[in-house]
Amino acid sequence: MTNEPVASLQDVTHRYGAVEALSQVNLTLPPGQVTALLGPNGAGKTTIVRLLTGLARPSAGTATLFGGNPQDVAARRQLGVMLQVARVPEVLTVREHIDLFSSYYPAPLAMPTVLEIAGLESLAERRYGQLSGGEKQRTLFALALCGNPRLLFLDEPTVGMDVESRRRFWGGVRSLVAAGRSILLTTHYLEEADALASRIVVLNRGRIVADGTPASIKQQAAGRQVQCQTRLSHEDLLALPGVQRVEDEPPYGVRLLTSDADQTVRALLRHDETACNLDVRSVGLEDAFLALTSNADDGKRH
Repeated sequence: MTNEPVASLQDVTHRYGAVEALSQVNLTLPPGQVTALLGPNGAGKTTIVRLLTGLARPSAGTATLFGGNPQDVAARRQLGVMLQVARVPEVLTVREHIDLFSSYYPAPLAMPTVLEIAGLESLAERRYGQLSGGEKQRTLFALALCGNPRLLFLDEPTVGMDVESRRRFWGGVRSLVAAGRSILLTTHYLEEADALASRIVVLNRGRIVADGTPASIKQQAAGRQVQCQTRLSHEDLLALPGVQRVEDEPPYGVRLLTSDADQTVRALLRHDETACNLDVRSVGLEDAFLALTSNADDGKRH
């Protein structure tokens, strides 16, 4: 395995008519890593996936896949794609679907390996139409694995899965990365991104607004949160050093997102000696995501 990027976008802008879905985006996917692509609906996530899988060409800039054109058949054979919405015949069994999809590739993964990674060993002989929503998602994951891909695109992969299935899916993803495969994950489950990704890219209004480890993303948005009961108004709290956002947290008081918890607490107590029930803790990824994307407009993107 080399250290060459498996896919990249260089100065990419993409438009749908008059709508600019991406604006001068630079993104490189290294090998052997989970990259989580996060953003509000319409931020441009699906457009990035379409460009890197060869389903669209950028309006400007360059998209590459394994060093070449994403539309080349040889490059696309090294991809596995699990889309959020997909339909396959319901009368075929899980095993029959895997057999069919494996036949499309010159060197597919062995059936037992696919079933094990996707957690489908006990469901191999069941018809697709008889599966639960989560079991169908795991089957679609298995189909994305059939070609023994170097790069996997997983679009909202755990929708409909129960907690146990989701945890098992996470285990399958980690085993793939340990074997050197690369994964681009889009998900609205921020806990999932935090658990799986070594790198998080946040999109907002067609631009990358943050790119780093989960820890660095949290720190970039707001390092800590302070929860307390205080008589100060929201306006007064927002004027405290480091405070970026104030939220009511009934019945516990208010929650302050701050880049400098020490300075915030000192100033809080100077302005309100009656402040009580102080609780200082690290900010979560959800809070960081909201802080980074809170200025999103209502423009439509794809």
